[in-house]
Amino acid sequence: MESKKSASEHEPAAVPGAFRVVITQSYKGARLDGELLRVLREQKDHLDLRNISREKFKKLFNDKKILIKGQPARPSSTLASGVTYVDILV
Repeated sequence: MESKKSASEHEPAAVPGAFRVVITQSYKGARLDGELLRVLREQKDHLDLRNISREKFKKLFNDKKILIKGQPARPSSTLASGVTYVDILV
């Protein structure tokens, strides 16, 4: 129970109007784009993002609509182990 409390204390504020995705990694080094696409295809809360094409997914990065801690994310960024909060402006 302690670990859940400490994890939520470090959760950055959500970007208003964005869809939040939480990526949990037990290892470091995975690329953001591959892991984010996998998580989007597994989630059930936003069907448009679940069924997104690779072209539209790439456009979200190019249009700077994928954010980590409020800053535009790069698709080639590597994820650290642990929890990463990603906000997608849709």
